[in-house]
Amino acid sequence: MRLLLVEDDNHVAAALSAVLARHGFDVTHARSGEEALKALLPDTRAPFGVVLLDLGLPDQDGFEVCGRIRKRTSTPVIMVTARADVRSRVHGLNLGADDYVVKPYDTMELLARIHAVSRRTVPAEAPSAADEPAEGTQPALRLGPLSLEVPTRTVVVNGTTVPLTRKEFDLLALLAQRPGVVFRREQIISEVWRTSWEGTGRTLEVHIASLRSKLRMPALIETVRGVGYRLVPPAA
Repeated sequence: MRLLLVEDDNHVAAALSAVLARHGFDVTHARSGEEALKALLPDTRAPFGVVLLDLGLPDQDGFEVCGRIRKRTSTPVIMVTARADVRSRVHGLNLGADDYVVKPYDTMELLARIHAVSRRTVPAEAPSAADEPAEGTQPALRLGPLSLEVPTRTVVVNGTTVPLTRKEFDLLALLAQRPGVVFRREQIISEVWRTSWEGTGRTLEVHIASLRSKLRMPALIETVRGVGYRLVPPAA
């Protein structure tokens, strides 16, 4: 897998690149936000599988870089930073980051997180026959004015496409699998974020609020106090 490491500290980058190389990654090192964005331009090589993004970059804040990356590609982004406060975590995830790792970290945990986000990601830049829905599967799920297409990760409300972040779509798709059924908070965190509930509850609440706002259907996702959330099928 090709991996883009965005890190301005050459010593940190060299040490981490050596570890990643030993585990089979083809690492490209970018020292600034602009260098990272240039590296993500399409070329003849295979696309990057994951971006490891430091937030303390010399030319621009990593949050801004993440937002610009997300506008041009669906490549998974893992923020790797010393900023441990909850507000930064929530902000990063809300910008479209797929995971958030705080320094100092255990290298094996970082590797596990890289593999986790890559397993559940199909690069939009390189569709293949394997991306086609299996025979007999429904191409689109329709719930009143809401239409959700999993293969293309598209959401349409009243004929208008609604842009969602990767996690917002995954969350909506999970709830839409079984309309009316309550999903426990722990179950949602486990299936969408692939992590435990501890310390992630606020992130879930932020994504639920963002979905309600973007879809302009506040009653679509119902909060079941003390348990979790469920999708309430809207009227046609």
